Amino acid sequence: MIRKTTALLLAGVALAGAAGCTNPYDPGQRALGGAGIGALGGAAIGGLAGGGRGAAAGALIGGIGGAAVGAATTPSPPPPATSYYGAPPPAYGSAYAPAYGPPPGYYYRY
Repeated sequence: MIRKTTALLLAGVALAGAAGCTNPYDPGQRALGGAGIGALGGAAIGGLAGGGRGAAAGALIGGIGGAAVGAATTPSPPPPATSYYGAPPPAYGSAYAPAYGPPPGYYYRY
């Protein structure tokens, strides 16, 4: 009994970890992740409530429900990111971006 419980617990942790490695903006991957998490939760609840057959029914119902919810709640992807540093500066020495260095007449002329 303890071996079976430990094996199921480890399989559940692995499944939950794998379900977290999905692309949140792809409905197919999100449905797969939701199905995995739903099946795990359904099997746990069904196993506690009804034993072996309850676990199987709970996994089936939880998997279907998790897939439906995962696909239905897929967010739209964010807009493309701009550069972290912004647009490159205009040409140096122009009116918009003066050349680097001190202003004219700063140094003493011999």
